[in-house]
Amino acid sequence: MEQLLQMQRFFNSGTTRPYAFRKAQLIKFRDTILKYEKQIHDALYTDLKKSPEECWVTETGFVLAELNNTIKHLKTWMQPGLVSTNLLNAPSKSFILHEPLGVVLIISPWNYPFQLLLTPLIGAMAAGNCIVLKSSEFAPATSVVMKQMIEECFNKEYVLFVEGDGATVIPAMMNNFTFDHIFYTGSTAVGKIIYKMAAEKLVPVTLELGGKNPCIVEEDANIKVAARRIAMTKFSNAGQMCVAPDYLLVHESKKAALVEALKKIILQFFSDKPEESYNYGKIINEKQFNRLVNYLQQGTIVYGGRFDKEKLFIEPTIIENVNTGMGIMQEEIFGPILPIISFSSKEEALQLIGQHKNPLAFYVFTSSHTKENFWLNNVAFGGGCINNASWHLTNHHLPFGGRGFSGSGQYHGKASFDTFSHKKSIMKTPTWFDPSIKYPPFKGKLKLFKWVIR
Repeated sequence: MEQLLQMQRFFNSGTTRPYAFRKAQLIKFRDTILKYEKQIHDALYTDLKKSPEECWVTETGFVLAELNNTIKHLKTWMQPGLVSTNLLNAPSKSFILHEPLGVVLIISPWNYPFQLLLTPLIGAMAAGNCIVLKSSEFAPATSVVMKQMIEECFNKEYVLFVEGDGATVIPAMMNNFTFDHIFYTGSTAVGKIIYKMAAEKLVPVTLELGGKNPCIVEEDANIKVAARRIAMTKFSNAGQMCVAPDYLLVHESKKAALVEALKKIILQFFSDKPEESYNYGKIINEKQFNRLVNYLQQGTIVYGGRFDKEKLFIEPTIIENVNTGMGIMQEEIFGPILPIISFSSKEEALQLIGQHKNPLAFYVFTSSHTKENFWLNNVAFGGGCINNASWHLTNHHLPFGGRGFSGSGQYHGKASFDTFSHKKSIMKTPTWFDPSIKYPPFKGKLKLFKWVIR
């Protein structure tokens, strides 16, 4: 508690507000990440069996790209934003100031333990806040390296790294200190708990959750390309990705062709022994492994299905003959198991998608602008891709976030800066012009008011 009060005092001192301070801290952070690159990659291999290449694309390189973009544009983002002034208030000047929120809390999950903790940190630093970081206890090797890195780079009054059991540590902090914002990435179930605790103190919250992300493959899709792009992201990090395709809805005329294409590409990507593959990860822990193995008993396996508890290995798996009553179609899979369902009409597919409203991501493979527009306009979702899957996440020019059950609020790039800033609206009125018509008595002025205010 005392540490949090020290952070509040440090923020109130105004130290974090100047552009020079923010930029210097971001540059120092970038240098520290580069210094720790090998240790970070080694830790991610220990926790999730990620290769250095996968680490760079989805973790370290991802964060560094975000940092570089933020450093480049920070001065512009911090400038007051001029807006128009209506006739009623002429000749006033109107503008928006970007004000830091204060002491904010960022809570991350285990599947991308580096990137999902430090990407929002960049936005919070850029906006001029003090930050408490709560890493996931389920990726311990990565947490140890991040703690060492953060404590070497920053004063604890500015950025505080917190470890421990989230179910204990987070309520203890939130019950004894009022944060100015909470940023949570993780499951919907825990997100609801965080949201409820924050609501007791009217603390604003950004929730980055998950959901069952549909992937539509239309009859006019390029099947070979679709198979490559779906398999690439579905089985990256052994399927433990919040924006991975959760299930495929493929037009009945193309289902057999897509299944065969996926079989070939999975073999090409990960070999016939993916447990030994340089390119294939492992399940994070035994609890998640047991949950996923249970899904293998549902439906009909048409490819894969092997598993090894000792290695926390589950083979890339394709399943068909599933129905909406099964657990595999009720819960977010979050693993290397891909159900495939055929559809004959758009209405049929929409009915199935509608059983899990507001997915975090949505994907459609088609060669038709008419079809892509139909799907984009008829499914409510956080963000997505046309003829691709998951890669929208890597474009920091695209705000990322969910809606409804998949979350609230957005980040990445300027959206992160905006999330951790308060937009303070200001109107400055000169004194040289002060017509008496603005003041009482108002009798007889209605016609003029109707002309001015419209």
